[in-house]
Amino acid sequence: MLKGSPYNALHMITVSKEDYLKAILEAESEGEAVISATLAHWLKVSPPAVTMAVRRLKKDGLVRVHADGRVRLTAVGRKIARKLTVRHHLIERMLAEIFGMEWYKVHDEAERLEHAVSPDFEARLLAKLGRGIACPHGNLTELESPASRRRRGLLLLSQASPGEDFHVSGIYERDRRLLEFLEQRGIRPGAKVHVVGRNYDNTLTLTTGSGKVSLGVSAAERVWVKTANGKSSHKPEGR
Repeated sequence: MLKGSPYNALHMITVSKEDYLKAILEAESEGEAVISATLAHWLKVSPPAVTMAVRRLKKDGLVRVHADGRVRLTAVGRKIARKLTVRHHLIERMLAEIFGMEWYKVHDEAERLEHAVSPDFEARLLAKLGRGIACPHGNLTELESPASRRRRGLLLLSQASPGEDFHVSGIYERDRRLLEFLEQRGIRPGAKVHVVGRNYDNTLTLTTGSGKVSLGVSAAERVWVKTANGKSSHKPEGR
């Protein structure tokens, strides 16, 4: 097990362990139950590889595994994961705000760069870009749970009421193909969408800057919106 302060853990962590810890934090923020199968899917690795990795993380005092199989971050593990997500957020903003990279491309690029950024460069990025600004996907620096977003007055596009106008607040950013799919349909952070109607299979008909488009429930559940008039309006959840 890692001994000493969290500072020591931050400097002894490997890239692979960082990836696992960040994936756990991200999955929690999307409301998923974090079990081994979740991590295998998110990180595109085999179940045996996840089992071995989680065993090492547990030995190092970075995660706990509960009786139901759920993997939880310890205080030290959460500190490391949050540090990496802040760095990822800053890199995404750098790519978009300084280099003009498209919003739907910056996540994958930041995934490649986040492990190579030194604390000194990270501090310079923070001084240059400032705090408290959402990333190009509309998400805050500190990852939020679905409950936290709802407390801010947001709702999933899949729950939006027909006949109303909404602004896209944030989009879960992990799936590049989904981001490109949404971009092609005019669904991007800050965009205005009008919900025309909902079909029997919950497919939405929307009007966006790209015209009239259809959006399935699996995609609509990845998009957070707020009402254009500021009032609460949603389709009640069935669970």
